[in-house]
Amino acid sequence: MEHRIRHYDLEQGALEIQYIEEFFGEFPRKKTASDIRGRLAGRRHCILMAEAPLPEDPSVVVPVSFKVGHELHAHELEPKLSDLVARLQGAIRFDGRRVLYSWIGGTRRDWRGQGHFRALTEEQEAWALSQGFDEIVVKTKNRFFEMRATLDHLQFEVIKYERHHADNHESKVYLSKRLGRDTLRRHRSRRTVVRAPA
Repeated sequence: MEHRIRHYDLEQGALEIQYIEEFFGEFPRKKTASDIRGRLAGRRHCILMAEAPLPEDPSVVVPVSFKVGHELHAHELEPKLSDLVARLQGAIRFDGRRVLYSWIGGTRRDWRGQGHFRALTEEQEAWALSQGFDEIVVKTKNRFFEMRATLDHLQFEVIKYERHHADNHESKVYLSKRLGRDTLRRHRSRRTVVRAPA
């Protein structure tokens, strides 16, 4: 299967993600375009979206999956990112290295199991390598088994586990992947990549 992936600039990408997140019932708080612009403005970032034809009308192509990553610095001022960096202390090294945080993403329920998330993750890795990043970090929850399985197949390693005091499904799992020359050779998805018109 050939995956069609679109790179977005910040303004249009923020609006597209606000739209697609409406299809995700498992996200308790949806991101607004304003949230996304506020987080990504002024830092290196990558907004990717996979598109696919509607089964009932293949002439209509819709966004089915997305992935957003941004640079993470050792000294962050934004409270959520500062907290994340503190939690990652001892698990990854920031000094002299560029770290990409794979922030948000998901696949619409009807299109899951078709490789869209893997294709987006591989495209994010290719972009990160081209931008000089050394490592990608992901934070997820223990209950997102499909996402964790894909990351496992892509050789992301668990670097930290924070057990939730009441419900282990809500425990946080931190994973990372160091990027190198062999990263692209291990990619398996077939992708057509385009840039969204500005």
